[in-house]
Amino acid sequence: MTQPKYARVLLKLSGEALQGDKGYGIAPNVIEAMAEEIRDVHALGVQLAIVIGGGNIFRGVAASAQGMDRASADYMGMLATVINALALQDALEGKGVVTRVQTAIAMSELCEMYIRRKAERHLEKGRVVIFAAGTGNPYFTTDTAASLRAMEMHADIILKATKVDGIYDKDPVKHKDAVRFEEVSYLEVLQRDLKVMDSTAISLCRDNDLPIMVFDMGPKGNVVRAVMGEPIGTLVGGQKAQTPA
Repeated sequence: MTQPKYARVLLKLSGEALQGDKGYGIAPNVIEAMAEEIRDVHALGVQLAIVIGGGNIFRGVAASAQGMDRASADYMGMLATVINALALQDALEGKGVVTRVQTAIAMSELCEMYIRRKAERHLEKGRVVIFAAGTGNPYFTTDTAASLRAMEMHADIILKATKVDGIYDKDPVKHKDAVRFEEVSYLEVLQRDLKVMDSTAISLCRDNDLPIMVFDMGPKGNVVRAVMGEPIGTLVGGQKAQTPA
């Protein structure tokens, strides 16, 4: 079997992906399918870290827009990511994948506190590490947390699993003539405000030459394909701005 292209990856999962058709919370069939995908990647010998969002339970930005103090709203969003991380851990360990949850906010009865060297040891021992509670600071998204943790773990790439098959020049839901990029530079993502990740996350990746693969989590086996280096989405990286495919 062909070897994976990437030895250590950071998988970024949105909280909204966990809700499935329910519109809120965690859909058991969705998290089971997600765990199976992660198990298959782990079976390849890939060292896998995960950052998961909390938008299926609580979105700090949305609450802030409705008048809640932004810092308080963001902390509540961080707690939502912990709920999702524990649910994913349970699903993974039910499939025989040894998993650790590390959180940026201390809650020792539930999970480990984030310690960079300890997280690296877990990865080296073949454990899947789920990073929860974002960066532990308000005003920073889980996308930024994914960029930060990926760099701290010396990941080869960030795999951002979404509901679309890549990055488009405009919203493909609203515009039927939207064109997908096969590859695009960090600078063009920022200049064109392509909404891949927030600008802080993209800037961090750009400053450290960390590539990002944006792909559709839906089709079965797509995470494995992404790890193998198949062109199933859009690659963010490189010095030259690319034109749409």
